[in-house]
Amino acid sequence: MTDQPTEPAPESRAEVADPTRRQFFRQFAGDVITSAAQVMGAVTELRDRSAHEASVLLGETAADAPPVEGAVDGTPTGFRTPFRFESDTVLLVIDQRRLPEVLIELPVRGAADAASMIRLMVVRGAPAIGQVAAIGLALSAGIVARSTPHTRRAILEGAANALRNARPTAVNLAWAVDRLMDRYHAMGDLSPDGAAIAQALFEEAMAIVAEATDDHGRLAEAGLAILPAPADGERPLQILTHCNTGPLACGQFGTALGVVQAAYLAERPLHVWVDETRPYLQGARLTAWELQQAGVPHTLIPDMAAGPLMARGEVDVILVGADRVAANGDTANKLGTYTLAVLAARHGIPFVVCAPLSSVDLATPDGAAIPIEDRSADEVTVIRGQRIAPEGTAVRNPSFDVTPAELISAIVTEEGVLRAPYEPALRAAMDRRDARRAPAQPAGVAG
Repeated sequence: MTDQPTEPAPESRAEVADPTRRQFFRQFAGDVITSAAQVMGAVTELRDRSAHEASVLLGETAADAPPVEGAVDGTPTGFRTPFRFESDTVLLVIDQRRLPEVLIELPVRGAADAASMIRLMVVRGAPAIGQVAAIGLALSAGIVARSTPHTRRAILEGAANALRNARPTAVNLAWAVDRLMDRYHAMGDLSPDGAAIAQALFEEAMAIVAEATDDHGRLAEAGLAILPAPADGERPLQILTHCNTGPLACGQFGTALGVVQAAYLAERPLHVWVDETRPYLQGARLTAWELQQAGVPHTLIPDMAAGPLMARGEVDVILVGADRVAANGDTANKLGTYTLAVLAARHGIPFVVCAPLSSVDLATPDGAAIPIEDRSADEVTVIRGQRIAPEGTAVRNPSFDVTPAELISAIVTEEGVLRAPYEPALRAAMDRRDARRAPAQPAGVAG
């Protein structure tokens, strides 16, 4: 009998792949969880070496490229942020509508492109939306750098409004745009130095990316510290998550999935229940793909299976993200989150929101004041090009729901774990963040 190489069993196959994945994630975590000054350098390096990084993590990325090396049945592999710079004037964003079948990148050359990509959900996830919007607006400032001051002002104001309206629920979007426009106004709306304005807005956009990198790493560490131990002490921690909160949605380490990654890197035994997240299937298409690349044990479930799993004692904690957190702690997130919170309360399961403070909107008093985006009927009646409902069927498709603060066990932020009452806790956390980011004053200078 001739000796032939044997096909590894599924468990062995995962074990063989794990060291490479683990090495990548340890390096990534080390780069993320660092000081703000180091992060700024890291972002500059990201910009300058993005093509190299993409080739390391993804292989070929062009739309007409063959499947990347290591892909199974043409499925793209690699685990990375949703955008990279092709040049100083072009940002490439992954078309998240096409995952997991194919990895395609589309160009963003200015604010109009960014607004379109956000509205069409090419790029999605509140933190990533804010970062792409900021970069798009900065690129537009570069395009109009030689325009007259009045023309420049009209173009930038119009671009900012278009971006703000692209997706109204995610507060990171307006927050990032307003931050760049505040920088612009501080330099003078009618300043003749268009090049200086463009440079300042680009620096502000890079600062937003840098701060998010640092914030998400801090958030992951804080979330790891409060993860419960399984009741029996023997089985892995059973985590349930909804929608997609990994690097694709957040631009860097991730929020709720960032906590999962941190736990996995800490070699905590865990397993993730992944809600499919109807109707857009962010869980099935994106979260499952990201966890697969990371080597994290997970199981995809229909959304309505979450309740029975809780009733059977198979869920230890629920980790979700947030697109907006109101001043009182009410939280808007992907449709279906409120249902999970109610079920968690029924079964005594911790329900934890993982959100950077950039997603907190103290100007919105409570959830009733959060605008909820209604999206196209086709997202409900058509799945991957196949119609599943009769033509003319009436559809209501709210993209988000609101979870009342009283159903939330904790809000994990870069400034630590917050507990009710949330309004003073959120305000204090934002004060700590601002103090941490404030430039150090020379000795002897009064504040």
